[in-house]
Amino acid sequence: MADSSDKILKKIRPTRIIFPILLGLMVVGYLLYKEFDPKAFSLITFSWYMLLFIFMSLIMMFIRDFGYMIRLRILTEKKLNWRKSFNIIMLWEFTSAITPGAIGGTSVAVVFIHKEGLSVGKSTAVVMATSLLDELYFIILFPIIVLAVGSSDLFTIGSTDTVASIDLTNKYFLFAVVAYSIKFLWVLFMSYGLFINPGAIKKIIVQIFKLRFFKKWKTKAENTGNDLILASNELKKRSFTFWAKAFLSTFFSWTARYWVLNFLLLALIFGLPNSIAQTIPSFGENLLIFARQLVMWLLMVIIPTPGGSGIVELVFSDYMAEFIPALGLVTLMAILWRLVTYYPYLFIGVLVLPKWIKRVFGKSK
Repeated sequence: MADSSDKILKKIRPTRIIFPILLGLMVVGYLLYKEFDPKAFSLITFSWYMLLFIFMSLIMMFIRDFGYMIRLRILTEKKLNWRKSFNIIMLWEFTSAITPGAIGGTSVAVVFIHKEGLSVGKSTAVVMATSLLDELYFIILFPIIVLAVGSSDLFTIGSTDTVASIDLTNKYFLFAVVAYSIKFLWVLFMSYGLFINPGAIKKIIVQIFKLRFFKKWKTKAENTGNDLILASNELKKRSFTFWAKAFLSTFFSWTARYWVLNFLLLALIFGLPNSIAQTIPSFGENLLIFARQLVMWLLMVIIPTPGGSGIVELVFSDYMAEFIPALGLVTLMAILWRLVTYYPYLFIGVLVLPKWIKRVFGKSK
């Protein structure tokens, strides 16, 4: 475990924040150059309602992280105190922010938890349970949301035709189908492996990585199979109440995160003159904004850049523009949204990581 820890820590060094920040700034700079409208910016005026909704967006992020900390304490049976839980969540989010969405922070989270005093088996079980619960949230909620808002409004930009059909050339529909399918298959795979037959899944993994093309990763594949068996032994013991509490904290965490954008949009509307802002979004429109964020996060599964940096900003400017009253403020809203939901984890991670490494590995590290 020590050798793998050394290799992993090299991959999450603080200097790795430079690339996603530069990539994000380049895209933001391009968008500002293309869409910057001084008149639109000059329309924004301070109001207490504007400040209130910005504050509410920050509260949503707090609820999101606090919910994750509660879930971590539930999954570890309170063997981690609040401080350790905070450090792990921040390091986990930092790793997610500097790695592509398909990899995420789960690849190194076992090390974070293990170094806080849990066995490798328990740490692996916690990480796999977390991954399963996160994916389960999407698998369950996404079809419900699609039925609630309608596929046409969800995938067709600027569409007012509620009976319009979605064709196979719609990029957001295609991306969502591919990403949802990946998540769905992953949940089935994880569920069968963790709760039914981990040995069979290990054999499948090992056989796949015996193929010539994958052979150099054979040892890692065998280790993954062993981790799956260890995790299964831990998680099969858990009660229904245990899983209900863990899923409830997952539900509140992710839902709070998606409501961040809704509150930021309300803040913008209350900062604009009535003639521009027109009306406050209805409940149905807020639900549609929420639903489109689900699609955007599904896209991050197949986005190759760290934390989706650069590409997410472009997608936001295209996919969310119709909800922003003044066209010249679309880029501003994309920047503000990422400033609240993404960039803080980069800088918090840079502060937490060196102190954490010094504490758990000693001054020599």
